[in-house]
Amino acid sequence: MDWRAVNFDWNRARAFLVTAEEGSLSAAARALGLAQPTLGRQVAALEEELGVALFERAGRGLSLTPTGLELLEHVRGMGAAAERVSLAATGHSQDIAGSVSISAGEAYAAFLLPPILARLRAQHPGIRLEIVASNAVSDLRRREADIAIRNARPADPELIARKIRDDAARLYAAPAYLDRIGPVGGPGDLSEADFMGFDEGSALREALNAQGLTLTRDNFAVLSGSHLVQWQCVRQGLGIGVMPSVIGDADPAVRRVLPDMPPIVFPVWLTAHRELHTSRRIRLVFDLLAEELAAALGRGTA
Repeated sequence: MDWRAVNFDWNRARAFLVTAEEGSLSAAARALGLAQPTLGRQVAALEEELGVALFERAGRGLSLTPTGLELLEHVRGMGAAAERVSLAATGHSQDIAGSVSISAGEAYAAFLLPPILARLRAQHPGIRLEIVASNAVSDLRRREADIAIRNARPADPELIARKIRDDAARLYAAPAYLDRIGPVGGPGDLSEADFMGFDEGSALREALNAQGLTLTRDNFAVLSGSHLVQWQCVRQGLGIGVMPSVIGDADPAVRRVLPDMPPIVFPVWLTAHRELHTSRRIRLVFDLLAEELAAALGRGTA
């Protein structure tokens, strides 16, 4: 290795990494305990040193340029290595045993997380996992969970968030129910159909009507605060329900309704409190979840 060719400043790289993960200079400065102008100078110096632009302005925040996105994974590796050095120096490099709680909506918790967590436990049996399966948003600041899977970026600047990717949900029903309501050739054929919902369907109704359906409150015949209960009702032929396609397509008891209709697309964010920066255990689980969820969701967007 030609050490003379290596003149990389880790402080500048760290400033870039934390800014990319936090989404703004102000949030990154708070995370690092630096003044925002100081952090901004470090990022600018790194861009000048490398001769590339790493960020573009996006409203009040920043977005990575293609070059910045390419460099981010390399710098994350540097950050992980720096953390391992710090932990080893303090005698905690192997101290990952303990509990991690993960909050997720019921559908993800029941269908997507188990195989991911099985791999995690096989690799790190000292980590104990608590799954908070709830469609309500857990309060990470109050330690209701260590890590949360959410469908919106948190507004709290004290939380760390990483967008995994967009997911796609579709309409599903049991074949017997579709046989009862007759041929479904287009959105207009569902005007009298029964739907599952958390409530009388205002948000879902608006999303579906925007795609050509003509649903009213009366279409939402079965209501439940539990997505798993809704799904079992769909499987038993009570009506039509919405489910991420990676889950719905894998269930042989149902089939897509209006398969040519565009899916309902929504973002998936992985969120954690700031202990992510200091806990190797939480960081390990966070990074594995990010990688595995991205792969799993990628199989269900078609």
